[in-house]
Amino acid sequence: MKQGRTLLELGRELQRQRLNRQDFLADTRTLEVESTPYSSTLHLTLDGKTHGFQIGELAHQQIASRLNIPYRYYQKMQEEAPDLLDRNVNTWLEQKPERRMIRVLDGKVRAFLSDRYRRLDNLELCATVLPVIKEMNGAQIESCEVTPTHLYIKVVNRRVKAEVKIGDIVQAGFVVSNSEVGLGSLRVEPLVFRLVCKNGLICKDLAQKKYHVGRQVNASDDSAYELYSEATLAQDDKAFFMKVQDVVRAAVDESKFMLTVNRMRESTQVPLAHDPVKSVELLADKFQLTENERGDILRQLFMGADNSRYGLVNAVTAASKIAKTYERATDLERIGGEILSLPIPRNILPPPTVAAYQSLPEYQMTA
Repeated sequence: MKQGRTLLELGRELQRQRLNRQDFLADTRTLEVESTPYSSTLHLTLDGKTHGFQIGELAHQQIASRLNIPYRYYQKMQEEAPDLLDRNVNTWLEQKPERRMIRVLDGKVRAFLSDRYRRLDNLELCATVLPVIKEMNGAQIESCEVTPTHLYIKVVNRRVKAEVKIGDIVQAGFVVSNSEVGLGSLRVEPLVFRLVCKNGLICKDLAQKKYHVGRQVNASDDSAYELYSEATLAQDDKAFFMKVQDVVRAAVDESKFMLTVNRMRESTQVPLAHDPVKSVELLADKFQLTENERGDILRQLFMGADNSRYGLVNAVTAASKIAKTYERATDLERIGGEILSLPIPRNILPPPTVAAYQSLPEYQMTA
């Protein structure tokens, strides 16, 4: 599992972001984009004063998507004809008015969102879930990170474990993730941690989600407003985070864990349909892997010397530890889970039963 920040470092960064963020709710007719070949600035009028914020890459993508401008064409205009980009964007902001939430961090627009977007901020989320994790017997934060788009907290419970094969022990855990910039819901996903290689596998098909949809902010004029989280939807937020705490408390579900463990056991009996090189090529095409990721997975598959589906899953999760970014490492852990959830071919003999594993003295599972 790829390592990120320490918990102390994470807390310091979230506090820093809290002090340097701004949120605005604005009618698009009060907005104006001004571009050069190297950057774009969003001008916003607030209380009669115009503020300028550099537009980040994700915000560019969200603006293009909202205005139905193909993003490749949007980029071409930005690089080769910035005046044309400004005319396109400003025309549609004016002619199709609506209220949008604009999230700013360190003087840069990081998100261009719906006025119904519910801000579930990372600092509040940590304040909600960390005490619950601390109360869990055997729980330990294995890795955590905040990226430009997501917060991740990956937890392993040392007391809930089982054997996939003799000596190959896995432990139950979960991942809490959140995006402050509109890239998905708040998620709590089951995690399986393999002790022999410290790999993490995320079972996203068993995830629980809470969506960033709230009440529409009512306003009768076209002004821009700066929003303060301390003064908005305080009671709703409290009730929401109480539900999040309940979800986290139930995250290490023994039945879901054993469902995944049994899938892993079955996968040890499923040979790859092709030779390792071809299998990795097909995997790369299906999941749009880069050339470097393809090479890393193939090396891990050869090193593991296991040409079964289980070997391929482990090769992918092992490659996640050397991924370029924490974000991509987490994507690879989810891809490992997707491979594991593929149907088992009918001609494959069933693996030994759970009871057979439980009869082995090496097997342990403690709730």
